[in-house]
Amino acid sequence: MSVRSTAEVIDRFNRAFTERDAALLADLVAEDCVMESVQPAPSGERVVGREACTEWWTALVDDPATQFTPQEVIVAGDRATIVWTYRFGDGTDQWVHGVNVMRVTDGRIAEAQGFSKTAGEVPLASEPDVV
Repeated sequence: MSVRSTAEVIDRFNRAFTERDAALLADLVAEDCVMESVQPAPSGERVVGREACTEWWTALVDDPATQFTPQEVIVAGDRATIVWTYRFGDGTDQWVHGVNVMRVTDGRIAEAQGFSKTAGEVPLASEPDVV
């Protein structure tokens, strides 16, 4: 069997969410995969291992109250960046925009780091002094 390319792995990963088909995750995650989710801030939940990562992503795929929509995918060698929106309710403000930075090794996801816009207040840089 030939090894899947990074683009093939990430396409199948995204389709698991858009098609709500957790079976697409089978054999897609490396045994030593490390995933860091977007929450809780500031560093996210760290999930380690094929079984734990697959279980975490399967719960997200199977949640009918949410919708993950990839906006753009950029693949460069063994790395991929997925720009996405994630809807977690019906309200106009019940969604976030974010990005996953992924690494694929030997046709499987070895690393996934999630980042998103923060809901709530985060202090911004102060405005420069006006002279």
